[in-house]
Amino acid sequence: MYKSLAMRKISLLFLFVTIFIAISVAQTPAYETVTTNGQTFYKYKVKSGEGLFAISRTFNVTVNEILKHNPTAGSGLQNGQELLIPVSGATSTAASSATQAQQLPADQNHTFRHTITRGETLFGIAQMYNMSVDEIVRYNSGLTDNIAEGRVIVVPQQKSFSSTRENYRYHTILPKETLYSVSRTYSLKPEDLIAANTGLSVETFQIGKTIRIPFFQMQADFVPYEQQTQNVTHRVKRGETLYSISQAYDVAVEAIKEINPILASGLKTNMELIVPVKVARLDENARAREIEANRLLSQNNETQRTNVIKVGLLLPFLDKTGGQHLRLQEYYEGFLMAVDKMKKDGANVEVYVFEIGTKAKLESLLGTLEMESLHLLIGGMTDDQIKTLSDFSKKHNIKYVVPFSSKNSEVQNNNNIFQVNSPQSYLYSKTSGVFMETFKNANVVIVNVPGRSDKAEFISTLKADLKQKNIRYNEVSLTSNFSTSVLSLLQNNSENVIVPSTGDSGSLREITNALAKVHQARQGIITRLFGYPEWQTYGTEMKNSLHQYGTYFYTAFYVDEQNVETRQFIESFKSWYGRDLINTTPKYGLLGYDTGIFFLNAIYRYGINFEERVNHIPSNSLQFAFSFDRVNNWGGFINTGLYLIHYDANNAVYKTNKSR
Repeated sequence: MYKSLAMRKISLLFLFVTIFIAISVAQTPAYETVTTNGQTFYKYKVKSGEGLFAISRTFNVTVNEILKHNPTAGSGLQNGQELLIPVSGATSTAASSATQAQQLPADQNHTFRHTITRGETLFGIAQMYNMSVDEIVRYNSGLTDNIAEGRVIVVPQQKSFSSTRENYRYHTILPKETLYSVSRTYSLKPEDLIAANTGLSVETFQIGKTIRIPFFQMQADFVPYEQQTQNVTHRVKRGETLYSISQAYDVAVEAIKEINPILASGLKTNMELIVPVKVARLDENARAREIEANRLLSQNNETQRTNVIKVGLLLPFLDKTGGQHLRLQEYYEGFLMAVDKMKKDGANVEVYVFEIGTKAKLESLLGTLEMESLHLLIGGMTDDQIKTLSDFSKKHNIKYVVPFSSKNSEVQNNNNIFQVNSPQSYLYSKTSGVFMETFKNANVVIVNVPGRSDKAEFISTLKADLKQKNIRYNEVSLTSNFSTSVLSLLQNNSENVIVPSTGDSGSLREITNALAKVHQARQGIITRLFGYPEWQTYGTEMKNSLHQYGTYFYTAFYVDEQNVETRQFIESFKSWYGRDLINTTPKYGLLGYDTGIFFLNAIYRYGINFEERVNHIPSNSLQFAFSFDRVNNWGGFINTGLYLIHYDANNAVYKTNKSR
């Protein structure tokens, strides 16, 4: 009898486990798959009230990945609508996400993880998190400035509250986390996280991305919301077992034993036990709050229109160092021409111009009520000037355009900043991508010039991308027998692209002279040169050589003097001011005009909070390419606009905007 009873218990237990496993499996439904163009997708039908964000979390893919394969989903989802969802692991992106998820920290009290994005530098990352490069290097053995996209690095948390700087800790988003769960982890409201991360959206709240957490002196340690517990008291009823109690509260038996030493003498009826229940299980309104928090990620700020656009132009107009005052005057004159055009188009613009030669003068100026009423600040030359203007723009929530500096780091932590002049690392990254797209079937030859390393960073970026795309390339040195050496690397049946490691004019002349010998030795061979912005400044003789070899070069700025609108501007400038533009590259008058047209148009069309629509603004610029990318979830915008210039063999020049 005892054996029979034991066998029945085992059978019942086996049946229970079998049912439990079946239920567990059923909770991860199998979806029909389909393969298109070599990529595998799940076929998924949208449920009532379901949004893109919820679906992205279910399948561990980004919203952008879903939209890429389902363009119509961008205008809203319908109940029963069928979507194609990339299968995790079927693409390099999914594989990367899976690897990244394994590298994410379970404990973020002392360190967090940062995933390198294209164009980022070690210095920029350090500035982003308000620390030194040395601090980051200490946590990442062997880390150098040559950091690859996608690499995950360890970053130390801010150690203590400070009254002299902004106080934030940082959080790397973990799998299954949501805006609501992260806010509960840190005892905050979802709105607190949105306020600290103005760039946060459905697209940017993704696994592996970093967000700022407001940091308080008594901040609790990091414990994921899903792991947080709350002790509840349970009075044991007749017939209950530790196992049945653990199942009722979804808590492990060992966890109950650990917190209740009284159980050493056995479980008894009416005994009071402490049960560490998951907070999420006790939160009856969690689902509703989750949905409400997700809406915060999707909402757009209401447009704040203004009848009068008030702009402050603040520059050291009297600084004659190197003729700077003349260039800044021309910038201002070009800006006024943009104001005139905008007024003709119906905008009401007021421009306030200030000389900011000394720090004391600038600080005194910013203390006036007149400055606080501005909608747009433009200016600053030195790091000190930019820092002072940045702090002012943050305090009063005023958009701030940095027109000249490409190396200042204020953009990393000020969501109001728009940096017009792109850092080289961002340009190199984007240029390399354009190169891959333009010359994916070409024979690539990199020419290393001894003693010249001014483009070493670009060449390093290009090599890494070529390797990643499995595109073969060859390298050769510019020596006395260069024409013979390079000839052996060129192919008859393919386009050959020559990439020098320097933009130096002397080296370029040596290369073009050698190519002339190459073409004499082998008729019909096709060669192209690929190079750098400074090539547009070289004289007629050099430009003729560049045309001869069908040259391409990248640049953030280029003046096409054959363009009708450009010619009209140049003529109008001379008519307004009685002189020609100063012979500089870039031209300051055109830069002032382009900047004015772009940002005045932004406010005129979309209001003073135009940042969410910054890349919907029509680009009618004459010299500069404009395309602004936010640097992180809480910082400002960097211009990564790019032109690809082509000098063809017929002496024609083609200017193609490759910003997007």
